[in-house]
Amino acid sequence: MLSKSIESALNKQIRIEAESSQAYLAMAVWAEVKGLEGISGFMYDQSDEEREHMLKLVKFVNERGGHAHVSELKAPSVSFTSFKGMFETLLEHEIFVSESINELVHISLQEKDYATHNFLQWYVAEQIEEEATARTILDKIKMIGDDKGGLYLFDRDIMQLTVNSAADITAK
Repeated sequence: MLSKSIESALNKQIRIEAESSQAYLAMAVWAEVKGLEGISGFMYDQSDEEREHMLKLVKFVNERGGHAHVSELKAPSVSFTSFKGMFETLLEHEIFVSESINELVHISLQEKDYATHNFLQWYVAEQIEEEATARTILDKIKMIGDDKGGLYLFDRDIMQLTVNSAADITAK
């Protein structure tokens, strides 16, 4: 059974994951309109992934005797000055999500809710991967600079982007 404070904190995270999905959807639309097919596909996939993260939390809250809430969402930014700026926004957002997950872990330990703590470890590892991916992408964008040919290749190559994070290596 979830305590009221953990249930509330998990519902806050449900909203954050839903807003993340919407933010990435807005980025996908922006990139698609700009003709950046690879970037838009990547962002559509990210949007779907964030929705899956949200649903995983919803199911967990309900299965533990709580009541997951579907709440109003804050509208995401829908335009960006550049694709680099968009990915900088993505990294900032992932850092924010990591901080929120860390706070949830802290609350679960304070309340000695080890089932929730164990459940959240997947999110901790996922956030390491999400931040590593965003940093890798930004490193590649910095290499490109203002080269339009580089942008073309980057847009094509992002479709196959995979990043091996520390979490992946230690899991093997």
